[in-house]
Amino acid sequence: MIVLLPPSETKAAGGSGAPLETASLGFPGLAVARSRALAALDRLVAHGQDASTPAKARAAADNAAVRTSPTMPAIERYTGVLYDALAAAELPAAARRWVDDHVVIQSALLGFVRASDRIPAYKVSEHSKLPGERMRELWSGAGEQIEGFALDLRSKAYAALAPVPGAEPVEIVSREGKPLNHWNKAGKGALVRALALAGVQADTADALLAWAASADVPLTRGDAGLRLVVEDPRLVAAR
Repeated sequence: MIVLLPPSETKAAGGSGAPLETASLGFPGLAVARSRALAALDRLVAHGQDASTPAKARAAADNAAVRTSPTMPAIERYTGVLYDALAAAELPAAARRWVDDHVVIQSALLGFVRASDRIPAYKVSEHSKLPGERMRELWSGAGEQIEGFALDLRSKAYAALAPVPGAEPVEIVSREGKPLNHWNKAGKGALVRALALAGVQADTADALLAWAASADVPLTRGDAGLRLVVEDPRLVAAR
């Protein structure tokens, strides 16, 4: 079972790991695409980046130092609502190992990376324009690297950037069945936390749904994949 997560715009600073070594990342089949993306980022840095605000200046500095700056596990590098709800750093050891073994994050710069892969801070999104490259051309075939049952919690934009054949998408909805905005990311993070704490091993959607029913997690089949009902995502993690 693989759980696919989107990246986040916000990232933790610093790190204690050695600088980026792409050869050590998961999914070595993405090596050529990663090399192209990093070379394009080098060109962007050389051309000059917008540093007109403190946030943009930090982003520009992160990109300029992407090959030399310290690294940390991807699951700790990404921050924001989803990753705050998952709170991987606070998980018990067994649950953290589950995250490292099962969670895959889609980076616009590095393609799919495992939760434990050590990556630097950077500022590249699916909307970024890297000189000489197109995001969809870079990552259109990346989904072929994902094998087995995949639970797809990515945003629509990232799912379109690197389609994963057979991945099972999850829609986050209210009790009334309406798509959620505010609680969407938090609900996804809480679901992954619940999976990790339970150490779920599921190789099909049916097996995952069986666990959800036994754990009183409101995950069911929807019209186009799975559907998670969320009112307050903290309730998902608490079950």
